[in-house]
Amino acid sequence: MTFADRIGELAALGTCILWTLTYVQFTFAVRGIGPSRLNRLRLSIALVCLLAVHAIVHRSPIPLDATAARWGWLILSGVVGFAVSDAFLFRALLYLGAHRTSLLMALIPIVSALLAWGLFGERLTWMQLVAASVTVTGIALVVSARRRDDRAGGSLAGVLFALGAVAAQSLRYILSVQGMSGGYPVLSTNVIQIVAATAAAWIPALASGAWRSTLAAPFPQRAAAATIGGAVTGPFLGVTLSLVALGRAPVGIASTLMALSPVFLLPLSRFVFKEPIGLRAVLGTLLAVGGVAVLFLV
Repeated sequence: MTFADRIGELAALGTCILWTLTYVQFTFAVRGIGPSRLNRLRLSIALVCLLAVHAIVHRSPIPLDATAARWGWLILSGVVGFAVSDAFLFRALLYLGAHRTSLLMALIPIVSALLAWGLFGERLTWMQLVAASVTVTGIALVVSARRRDDRAGGSLAGVLFALGAVAAQSLRYILSVQGMSGGYPVLSTNVIQIVAATAAAWIPALASGAWRSTLAAPFPQRAAAATIGGAVTGPFLGVTLSLVALGRAPVGIASTLMALSPVFLLPLSRFVFKEPIGLRAVLGTLLAVGGVAVLFLV
């Protein structure tokens, strides 16, 4: 196969690497400036980047050729998948850290498959159901282990926030498929989604006066760098590359490669965040990722 034939798989692997970096950076950022402030700022940074690139590529900062129906699907997917999902995600990072949060996010392909089954009648084989059970078992093995650095009640709260993020992100995948139907450009899709998410994050802040603390509160240098870096590797580059992967590679292969972030985060969590990573965490992670692979490749 040529390089062009592998562009989807390479995009999926690149997405996984970018999302791994994003988890690390946003873990630093959320500890420095809090989840709500981080959500508004990183969406704003990503939006500026996307509008600039879209203006260069398509000669207009926003997609003017999209139909009203397409705007509707993608606005809904952007609000649900970024403003809502990531608001939950950042709170999960605060309680659980990068590795355990990313592992719970590996439930997204399973929940997406169940939604597709319920909404579109897509069938699941018995082997896929077994694979989903293996993934859930691996995640439970890791998340249920108590650690010395856990806050009182924090693990349960973190798990609930992460599950909220999983549900919202899974719904975004379903809505994005509707919005991208007919081969709509990836970059334009991401622009509409981030425009909608940024508006959804800022409108309540403007109404409540929270925008003042977002812009005027002290901004630790490390948190500032992590926010900017995470905005670039996450909603700007990472999401765009993930849409390329889903459009150019079989969904099963792309989803499996993009679900490898927890594996990459094992050593990073140990050496960057000093989180205790034992044999139980390693085995649970391999079980979870293996279950995702079987779910889509059988």
